[in-house]
This record gives sequence, C-alpha cells and structure tokens, in this order.
Amino acid sequence: MDISDVVVIALAAVLLVLLLLVLRRVRLLRRGGVHVSIRDRVDDSGKGWHLGVGRYRGDEFAWFRAFSLRTGPNMVIHRDTLEIATRRDPKRAEIPLVPQGARVLLVTAGDTEYEIAMGPDALTGFLSWLESAPPGRRLPWAS
Repeated sequence: MDISDVVVIALAAVLLVLLLLVLRRVRLLRRGGVHVSIRDRVDDSGKGWHLGVGRYRGDEFAWFRAFSLRTGPNMVIHRDTLEIATRRDPKRAEIPLVPQGARVLLVTAGDTEYEIAMGPDALTGFLSWLESAPPGRRLPWAS
C-alpha cells in the first residue's frame, strides 16, 4: 500500500462523513426542523454561535448541532422552564453566524441563559409553540 492508496482511503472517509452530515441535516429538516443558531456563552464578543436544527417535541425544543454525528439532540429545552428575557438584532460580527434575517433571543431555562437566533418564520413558530402551553400551566413571558 503506497501513499496514494492512503490518500484515496482518507478522502473517501472524509466524503462519507460529509455525506452523513448532509443526510442527517436533511432528515431533521424534513421532520419539521427549523434552522436555529444557539450560543450558551452570553457575552458581548459575538463569538460562540453554533449552527443547527431545532425541532419541537411536545413540551421540548430539541436542538441538533449541524456539524455533529450525534444521533440525539445536543440540547433539550423544556417549555415550562423557558422565558424570553430580551430580543435584539444580531450584531454585525454575528450576521454570518446566524440564519438570514434572524432575531436573537436571550432566554433563560431554569438557571441557564442561552441566546437563540432564528429567522422570522421560525421565530413566529417558536413564539406560538411557547405560548401554546396546555391550560392550567404557568405561561412564560414570550412576547
């Protein structure tokens, strides 16, 4: 086995991983997912955004990181602990890291703060999901 065989095998492995990432993303989007960027380090740097796909699963918002081979969600946020603190437009440095036309929400889920960025259509769906808690439950501030 010479160097060209090793290069071909390595290239095939990289292409296989990329194909798996694309297939995973397409599968998530076809099952009702929306493009969402999340940042769990809330500061003024504008760094730390992670692209992904969010899905609603009953009272949970499951978020799957775009560049991960993990089969389950990377983060799950429960509706009954979620509250929106503020909304803002993305800063100039954040624009390439969030979905197009996104708004950034600072949310708290229990004791944890996140920033969630999503486009206008996804935001409308997110707010509807958040406000549609079953009767008798405490409604978090959403709008």
